Amino acid sequence: MARGTAFILCDLIDHATHEPVPHSPRAVLKKQLERLSAMGLQMTTATELEFFIFRETFEEMQKRQYHHMTPISPYNEDYHIFQTTREEDVMRPIRNGLYQAGITVESSKGEADAGQAELNIHYSDPLAMADTHVLVKNAVKEIAWQHGRSVSFMAKWNHNAAGSSSHIHQALSDSAGKSVFYDPNGAHGMSRTMEHALAGLLEYANDTTFFLAPYVNSYKRFAAGTFAPTSTVWSIDNRTAGYRVVAPNTDAVRVECRIGGSDLNPYLALASQIAATIAGIEGKLELEPEFSGNAYGAESARSIPATLRAATESLRGSTMLREAMGNDVIDHYVRCAEWEQEDFDRVVTDYEVKRGFEQA
Repeated sequence: MARGTAFILCDLIDHATHEPVPHSPRAVLKKQLERLSAMGLQMTTATELEFFIFRETFEEMQKRQYHHMTPISPYNEDYHIFQTTREEDVMRPIRNGLYQAGITVESSKGEADAGQAELNIHYSDPLAMADTHVLVKNAVKEIAWQHGRSVSFMAKWNHNAAGSSSHIHQALSDSAGKSVFYDPNGAHGMSRTMEHALAGLLEYANDTTFFLAPYVNSYKRFAAGTFAPTSTVWSIDNRTAGYRVVAPNTDAVRVECRIGGSDLNPYLALASQIAATIAGIEGKLELEPEFSGNAYGAESARSIPATLRAATESLRGSTMLREAMGNDVIDHYVRCAEWEQEDFDRVVTDYEVKRGFEQA
């Protein structure tokens, strides 16, 4: 951001009642954190962010109607030293600027496609993490603009390119900060509490999908062979699974949700994960067996909703989320999802014109 700029994050208050607006994203997350606190628990989270960097400016992109975009690198740059060096005119100011704003960047790296980058921010409590997530996305856009580049956090900017995710790492501890997920005698070092929590995330995965994938475009990312999951199963070191157990057999053992795209709203995404976690713990849900193998080919595995319409219906019918967040909140976001679909449905896409202009 420009030097000396103040960036203000605040709660939305009803001007008449002076009460928090219940369906504002920050209020939705705060309510789930209050529920967690009442159980004597606190959560630690980190949201990884992936994005694409392009050679053109935002203004050039607009003039081109977002056609003929040029990724900043010509080839897959995952862990590639030389190519990421060529992006340092953008990535170094991003890291330094965030550091100067009090945000600890653990690392940046080239990701799994041409022009794709990832930022990893130090973990924190969910509210602080969501605030940081918002600040990071804005900073990345502003700093790229200042250097004559553009970036996109779309979940899938091109059908031939990998999608961009926002994986969510989550762990629970007691009020003293001691992990309640770790048990050295449990399978993979998982406590019964962690097993119940993970079981809740899996049981209610369809209910929470909209909060992890809020746009029509979000569902284009769920494609086999792209490292984006298509099934809500759990595993250890398996990138085809929707949920992974990370750092097994250590006191840092935690859950990684791999479903969310980089287009998610962090407040709503984290709130939905907490709600499902609480439901699993309170219901003492039993964890299904660990998945082994390639989840892309597992016909019996629980599938992630394939479209926004399907995710909307899962949200509409979610008794768990209605009890956790309130009917007014869920009805608000069901309508939000419906509006997104309606707006898309009225537009003639480039695909339709290319396919039908001459041949229809």
